[in-house]
Amino acid sequence: MTSSTHVIIGAGLAGAKAAEALRDRGFDGQIILIGDERQLPYERPPLSKDYLAGNAEAESFQVHDAAWYAEHRVELRQGVRATAIDRDKHEVTLDDGTAVGYDKLLLATGASPRTLPDAAGIHYLRRIEDSDRLKQLFPAASRLAVIGGGWIGLEVTAAARQAGVEVTVIEALDLPLVNALGPEVAPVFADLHRAHGVDLRLNAKVEHITNGGQGKRIRLGDGTVLEVDAVLAGIGATPNVELAEACGLEVDNGVLADASLRTSDPDIFAAGDVANAYHPFLERRVRVEHWANALNQPAVAAAGMLGKDETYDELPYFFTDQYDLGMEYLGAIDGHDRVVFRGDVPGREFIAFWLKENRVLAGMNVNVWDVTDPIKALIRSRAQVDPGRLADASVPLEEIAGA
Repeated sequence: MTSSTHVIIGAGLAGAKAAEALRDRGFDGQIILIGDERQLPYERPPLSKDYLAGNAEAESFQVHDAAWYAEHRVELRQGVRATAIDRDKHEVTLDDGTAVGYDKLLLATGASPRTLPDAAGIHYLRRIEDSDRLKQLFPAASRLAVIGGGWIGLEVTAAARQAGVEVTVIEALDLPLVNALGPEVAPVFADLHRAHGVDLRLNAKVEHITNGGQGKRIRLGDGTVLEVDAVLAGIGATPNVELAEACGLEVDNGVLADASLRTSDPDIFAAGDVANAYHPFLERRVRVEHWANALNQPAVAAAGMLGKDETYDELPYFFTDQYDLGMEYLGAIDGHDRVVFRGDVPGREFIAFWLKENRVLAGMNVNVWDVTDPIKALIRSRAQVDPGRLADASVPLEEIAGA
């Protein structure tokens, strides 16, 4: 293997963990990790949570310190963008005019925020510089508009409220997070933010954003005009597939990959936000823009790059922290026909289960901890459960999973 070169495009969490996994699995050839950011690879969840709130330093969420890359002979090219992939030559062209050859290639190019058309001066959140700008904004701004009631929008809203900023959330749907959690559970987060003084504008459409004095003026579809100091758009993200598409890889809502994270080219793999990979347990393709995929998929991709046959079947997982609410979620709610609650929903200390034909599809624990293993067991068992026992907090989850 010493003559082999494995190249990773994308120096975020997924890229750095892939480099680590290659070394852990005994690869002793050349590893080149290419990233267009100038920072060392870092995790992104703190950007809308602890780091944004001023409770964490940047060094605390670096994947590795600088010495690690030197010690593990990982050539980290920072501030350089890959511009083309030549699959025939097995070569990647960079924007500094150089090119690197590869034996195996991993695409960990992530995703980019969707942007609003013709709206200058709008804040987005994807990189550490974005979080820094928002942090600097909070002491100076008294009114913030957040367009989009998804995870990023609500986490930024919580940080802004805790910094004393007035926040209006503008959401086009009936409830924030309704697509992610369904109409039964999404009200928990709507109530949470209202309880903290957030002005929720639901079923609201942004017609136009203009400069107004020192801030912004937002006109909604119903004619309402909001005067704010700043605007954050959290309206989703799109996978960075441009390189893959240009070189002829199969692309559809991400780079298509099999359960081993191999793309339509046997020498190219994909991991993290950009990968739309077949999931053996869910029996369909899944593209997940969450930390756990970027953390765990690279080990499977690295195995494939080394000629080993492994598959990725971890259940989708994500977490959030908003005000005094902490939450973990496992599974996929698609096709559920009922929701069972266990615990104190008004007090925000409960577990929600999404069921289909009395089989658990997904579970979400809110301010209840150390229950992910039994929730995972319930999902993976595919067994029918008694909804009454599931709702009864006196019945141990392990007992239900075991049954």
